[in-house]
Amino acid sequence: MGGKIEKKSVSASKKAGAGKAAPAAKKAAPVKTSAAKKTTAAKTVAKSTAKETKSPAKASAKAVKATAAKPASSKAEPEKFSAWANAKTVKKTKKASAEDKGVLKAATKAEDAEKKLAAAKQIDPASQREKKDVQDYGDDKIKHLDALEHIRLRSGMYIGRLGNGNNENDGIYVLIKEVIDNSIDEFIVGFGKQIEVSVVDGRVKVRDYGRGIPLGKVVECVSQINTGAKYNDDVFQFSVGMNGVGTKAVNALSSFFRVVSVRDGKCTDAVFEKGKLISQKTGSLKNPQKNGTYFEFVPDEEIFGKYTFNMEYVEKRMWNYAYLNPGLTLKLNGVEYKSDRGLLDLLNKELGGTDDSKQNELAPLYEIGDYNGEHLKFAFTHTNAYGENYFSFVNGQYTSDGGSHLAAFKEGFRNGIRDFFGVNYAPEDIREGMTAAVLVKIKDPVFESQTKNKLGNTDIKDWIVAETQSGLDAWLHKNPKAAERIKQKIEHNEKMRTELADVKKKQKEAAKKMSIRIPKLDDCKYHLEDGPKGEDSMIFITEGDSAAGVMTHSRDAGNQAIFRLKGKPENMYGKRQSDIYNNDELHQLMCALGIEDSAENLKYSKIVIATDADNDGFHIRNLLLTFFLGYFEELVTTGRVFILETPLFRVRTKKENIYCYSEAERDAAQEKLGKGSETSRFKGLGEINPSEFKQFIAPETIRLTPVEVSQLKIVPQLLAFYMGKNTPERRKFIEKNLLSNAEIDA
Repeated sequence: MGGKIEKKSVSASKKAGAGKAAPAAKKAAPVKTSAAKKTTAAKTVAKSTAKETKSPAKASAKAVKATAAKPASSKAEPEKFSAWANAKTVKKTKKASAEDKGVLKAATKAEDAEKKLAAAKQIDPASQREKKDVQDYGDDKIKHLDALEHIRLRSGMYIGRLGNGNNENDGIYVLIKEVIDNSIDEFIVGFGKQIEVSVVDGRVKVRDYGRGIPLGKVVECVSQINTGAKYNDDVFQFSVGMNGVGTKAVNALSSFFRVVSVRDGKCTDAVFEKGKLISQKTGSLKNPQKNGTYFEFVPDEEIFGKYTFNMEYVEKRMWNYAYLNPGLTLKLNGVEYKSDRGLLDLLNKELGGTDDSKQNELAPLYEIGDYNGEHLKFAFTHTNAYGENYFSFVNGQYTSDGGSHLAAFKEGFRNGIRDFFGVNYAPEDIREGMTAAVLVKIKDPVFESQTKNKLGNTDIKDWIVAETQSGLDAWLHKNPKAAERIKQKIEHNEKMRTELADVKKKQKEAAKKMSIRIPKLDDCKYHLEDGPKGEDSMIFITEGDSAAGVMTHSRDAGNQAIFRLKGKPENMYGKRQSDIYNNDELHQLMCALGIEDSAENLKYSKIVIATDADNDGFHIRNLLLTFFLGYFEELVTTGRVFILETPLFRVRTKKENIYCYSEAERDAAQEKLGKGSETSRFKGLGEINPSEFKQFIAPETIRLTPVEVSQLKIVPQLLAFYMGKNTPERRKFIEKNLLSNAEIDA
């Protein structure tokens, strides 16, 4: 999240695939669900990376950007069993005895159970595979894969997700990161102050000016797992790539991969294809060049499919590197990225200056504070927004899920505030409205996955707590005016929390009288608190009983919950925090999510907004996003909120069904299936048969587009324009960007 692009704003939901139902509402809502034409008014708001599909809410939502995975083919649901259809008739001349009735009932139940078991087996993915005879298990049946072959076969183990470039966490961006990380490691230990990056037509080039890989080990360092100097702490003390896999994964997953190392007038040049060495040469250079390493690669379409680099994501990574490495200059396609004040610059970019406080509730309430130790750096401030926001890093790696270092920083910050003011303030009062960035450098980072989203080291706690506390204390003594403003903010938070507690208490009592169970929630079995079993848990927020009914019959009850809205929730923009607790529907939603007391108590890994692809559906989506961004922004910034993508069209013949998420996909399907095909338009979730809908929310085929915020300071401005009391301005915007009937492809 950290290090956003100045020219970008908030990105969030890509088009859920709306058609052209009502031209007048074409640009009315704040949540963008398609990549539409850019307008002058909307350029400062957002940019979408989705394929262009026209939508009733086309320009309205440049607040939100989304990406999705490709759907798999559908599976037919087994025919439903009717017990009485197969039951034997009993002659009416004589009443059946109780014993006969019991036998008949038991037989019916047994037959019903067998039918259900058969249906369950039918949808088992393994049952769809061709059955093979088990062969003898001998020496000749043992397979050996070399390291790079294993990476190609099990790429997810090494780079996380694959994707096509529509999500900033897709594998093609991980490949760029792995290569640049090597150059950053050189800079960290004092070699090379410039890194040049080029991304053009799917080909990536990276040149650094560090020491260069030792010429005799170039091939091994990019092709043999667990080979490299990162294991030698005499060479690299604080490396991100400590597992010896990075460039090897890039090599294995690229259709073309080249590495050149330059050292003291000599160089080694090696070329690979899909991890296999094609050529290698070593010799002296005719023209002098600076020492360093050059990488060039093209991600393999056999692995990633058709992909496109979204340069906004690449630019954001450049800014991250710049903020975390003051003094380093990065050039991306000739554009320079550099930061002199590190994390302080990051927060300034995210929040804006204190001069903007009247226009922006995310503006700092006092000059941003910072601390720069040798192995710990942090910057912080408070705003008038609700919730907390953190940007945490380890050795230059952005840890989106935080970890032990972030928990230790929070504890140290709490201790520092308490000691300085001599008051035992509650932690939630200290941190409410706080935004901070934290960077730690540690020798042996232990991440919870190859993608390094969360730090697991436990031995660093005492050090970070103590240094954070001391660093904060020193800053507070040097900045008495800011310290006084922090005290006022904490006391304000305390007062608001006390008032809010009374509202919460009344709502809880009312909820107990109404029902112990949340009436609109169809819960699932596993939640986040259940560990690995709850990692895939999600809750769908949908509109009305018809859509909820379809989803209920299609869902996996183990990990998928459903919450039904009555209709359009209230627009909560500009309301007090207590107002959301006095709103029965929103209070029930908070209870369903488990966040009525704190966002940290979220029950589900993913919050999925699932609304119809029409004007009302897009409006409901915008109202929900206004609620989350206004009062639980950390749920969005930590990647918990998603949009469910469902198909707009079904093109079919008697032999084949093709589900299409855009007009372009529909046209391609019609061309493929020919003139005899039939095309249906889905206008609401309730129109889709449960047997069809199952594939759209199945874990293997679901399309979820994450709601992403590219710059925090844009959020208040965006919500104010689209959800505030400026109806005349919005009307002018709609009229200016309204499409004509000729432009609408309904």
